Amino acid sequence: MFIDVHTHAYRCRAPVFNFPLPEEVLKRFDELQIEKGAVLPLIGPEVYIPQANEDILEMAERWPDRFVPFCNVDPRCVSNSPDAPLGDVLRYYRDKGCRGLGELMPNLPFLDPLVQNLFKHAQDVGLPITIDMSSRCGYGGGYGLYDDPGLPQIEACLRRFPKLVIVGHGPPFWAEIARLETVGDRAGYPNYPVREEGAVPKLFRRYPNLWADLSAGSGYNALARDPEYAVKFLNEFQDRLMFGTDICTPTQDLPLAGFLLKLKDAGKLPEPAFRKIARENAIRLYKL
Repeated sequence: MFIDVHTHAYRCRAPVFNFPLPEEVLKRFDELQIEKGAVLPLIGPEVYIPQANEDILEMAERWPDRFVPFCNVDPRCVSNSPDAPLGDVLRYYRDKGCRGLGELMPNLPFLDPLVQNLFKHAQDVGLPITIDMSSRCGYGGGYGLYDDPGLPQIEACLRRFPKLVIVGHGPPFWAEIARLETVGDRAGYPNYPVREEGAVPKLFRRYPNLWADLSAGSGYNALARDPEYAVKFLNEFQDRLMFGTDICTPTQDLPLAGFLLKLKDAGKLPEPAFRKIARENAIRLYKL
């Protein structure tokens, strides 16, 4: 029933964090009626043990009907310069079968010249980018691209690269489905209702190259914090929203599938809209 646009697996148990093995991800897929899923390599040394794009390609080769490979490329690679020929790298992995880039999470501003160079090459090569975000930048900022409150840097990228699909993800992105009550709300999961729309729905209306995956606690919270607004949001942007899990542990709670099914069964999310979000948009964007 579902296609997952965002999950993670390591080929062997990592020494830190409890990321699942491929077989453990497939077990969760079967439990949640997920036909197949995109596996996104984690390469950011800010927090994770980096894994090779080749690991993901090997998983997809072993389970071709269940795993869709993504590649990941740090904007600092090759020469740590804003004119690095990253298109050569992206083209190589695209031709190996990778359907997207991400999740991209260096702790750099969106408008850093290195990031802009990667975005330019991704647009030229035709790979959508799934981003993750941080509410801080620099030493101690953790992982994720940085934007200011209101997401002006993402907006500048959407305008500058109109043929690049940017797939939004992460707490600072999804917190701005509503107007922030405090700037600190960007770092977590706000639990107050959507009293006034925030930057995310406004950017969706302005830029057709903005998509989003609903994975992780951040995506689920954006909907569950105000189910009435969630119905409006899902229906309005049904052509550019995608189901995802962001599986990071073998036993992780994954409530999004049940939430969407409940809305469908209640008649609040029509069957055609549900199918788009559950699988059809992923098939269309990633040419599955």
